[in-house]
Amino acid sequence: MQATMEKKRLEQFRKQLEQRQQELRRVVSRTQEDGRIADAEAAQDIADRAANSYTKEFLFAQSNNDRQLLGMVEMALSRIREGSFGECINCGSEINAKRLEAVPWTRYCIECQEKMEKGQLEESHT
Repeated sequence: MQATMEKKRLEQFRKQLEQRQQELRRVVSRTQEDGRIADAEAAQDIADRAANSYTKEFLFAQSNNDRQLLGMVEMALSRIREGSFGECINCGSEINAKRLEAVPWTRYCIECQEKMEKGQLEESHT
């Protein structure tokens, strides 16, 4: 698809993805620091320990989601460099432009995404 996608348009996606990458790196770093602070705070009673445990679990889940998204953004930037951005990594079909605008880090066309969500397609991490 990159050959058919205008260079200007591809550059817009690249800039958008790089901006998202920077934001996510800051968020992941900040969340990890918050987790360290929660660890360092001495919990005095059972309620404090429970609140501290909940905070750490929440931060871990949030950080994990952000790290996964960061990985997807970085893979999209890699596909731009390789010349395969905008192609489904499963079937090779062109990904709908509106889908790319909404989720520029998407790896699948809508048909393959639906198959994956139904468990009919093995998730690829490439």
